[in-house]
Amino acid sequence: MRKGTTHSGTVRVMRTRPFGPTTVSLSVIGLGGMPMSIQGRPDEAQSLRTIHAALDAGMTLIDTANVYCLDDTDIGHNERLIAKALGAWSGKRDAIHVATKGGLARPGGAWRSSARPKALRAACEKSLGALAISRIWLYQLHAPDSAVPLEDSVGELAKLLAEGKVEHVGLSNVDVDEIERARKIVPIVSVQNRMNPHDKRSITNGVLAHCEKNGIAFLPYSPVGGGRGKAKIASDAALSSIAKKHGATAPEIAIAWCAQVSSVCFPIPGASKPESAISSARAASITLDETDMKALS
Repeated sequence: MRKGTTHSGTVRVMRTRPFGPTTVSLSVIGLGGMPMSIQGRPDEAQSLRTIHAALDAGMTLIDTANVYCLDDTDIGHNERLIAKALGAWSGKRDAIHVATKGGLARPGGAWRSSARPKALRAACEKSLGALAISRIWLYQLHAPDSAVPLEDSVGELAKLLAEGKVEHVGLSNVDVDEIERARKIVPIVSVQNRMNPHDKRSITNGVLAHCEKNGIAFLPYSPVGGGRGKAKIASDAALSSIAKKHGATAPEIAIAWCAQVSSVCFPIPGASKPESAISSARAASITLDETDMKALS
């Protein structure tokens, strides 16, 4: 542990690992910003405390998106929130890496694809403004758009990279074929798909293995089941048994599992309360043994 003069007090050192082919090593567990900006979100003061708690716990990766908001009139809410939190944090700002996404829209609060080149460019420009930065560290295609050839969407991200508006390009909600099609156009440093002990599709469909083979960082989202699955994770018998053994909670074990399944994994559990962010960070200090991993596989 090292001391700092941060907003919340003590800054902890979390285990880190290289983030794909980039030159940085980041905390093995990052913060997912979505719960702080969608329906049922907390007030701004609580959200700022949550982000600061995550940073003080050693998280150096924050994942957000322009569509983490209520609807299209609220686009960029989570990005603005993160920018405000970072501006008020007295820790080492350049150690924190923010990843955002473009490619969806929120008409009337719905979630819709919007990955046409023109829309992606406009989304990127707005994200730059919302985050109050001149270049986005990691810009991810939120999801392929069935109405647009993937090559067109990724091609626009390649242009944004060439123009210096983004430093790295990532993908989300993709399969192996889509990863390879994208890699023919632009270097892909990360893939973000849903994964947790109850949802292993990214393992069974070969996406995680493909990322390992090609040195691509893999960001499991909803590592504790997401809004609909978190109760199932919390009550899971195997997770609860292992949690008791480690003096932890079932969600902490689920996050630890996501981090240990592969050395390219960076789970990004969402949080809307400081205590949730701190709990997620604790998972980085849990080492599951071979028996634990087999029980969860």
